[in-house]
Amino acid sequence: MTRAARELKDWTFRGFSGQFDGHVREQLPWYDMATAAVAMIARHYIPQGGKVYDLGCSTGNIGRVLAPTLHEREARLVALDECRDMVAAYRGPGRAITADVARYPYKAFDVGIAFLTLMFLPVPERRRLLATLRGKVKPGGAIIVVDKEESPGGYPATVLSRLTWDCKLRQGAEPGAVMRKELSLSGVQRPLYKGELGPDAVEVFRFGDFAGWLIEGKKP
Repeated sequence: MTRAARELKDWTFRGFSGQFDGHVREQLPWYDMATAAVAMIARHYIPQGGKVYDLGCSTGNIGRVLAPTLHEREARLVALDECRDMVAAYRGPGRAITADVARYPYKAFDVGIAFLTLMFLPVPERRRLLATLRGKVKPGGAIIVVDKEESPGGYPATVLSRLTWDCKLRQGAEPGAVMRKELSLSGVQRPLYKGELGPDAVEVFRFGDFAGWLIEGKKP
């Protein structure tokens, strides 16, 4: 066994809040574009006096881009994250709550956003969470998901993998750090299965294995 293999540890967000904002933009070159897209999509579903959930809020990335709409429409954002470090570093509208998003007692809401969150939940838990969110979203509301999806088979899987690595290196990521990060996600990050969000999930964004989906609440 190599020294690198012996020292391999699971990826964790604990103790990482100070580096988080720079890290995600280095590792995910499309991060800001997807963030802006989520803000624009959410604006179509946030009503006057509405309620919004940010599941896995980290340091407040989604909350900050939603702030103008929330302020204009006097809407409330509930930001959730299980990592105390992230909650302490939260800089966004309202106040972040330390909570397990898979077990939080959700109330009826207008918009629920899971931005790079579901892939870090065990498969049974995220499926129960999706069922809960579908049951709590108000008619005319929406659930917005941005996450990693399992790779396609065959040669396209190789192409997309190389595309991802190339983009990270172009952003200045150190090759060894990229490799260690990828290995540390083994068993920690489980990409969504094809169709896991249901047939009514409309794809609104994609870059390689990462994509965004819109799920509307029941029709008014």
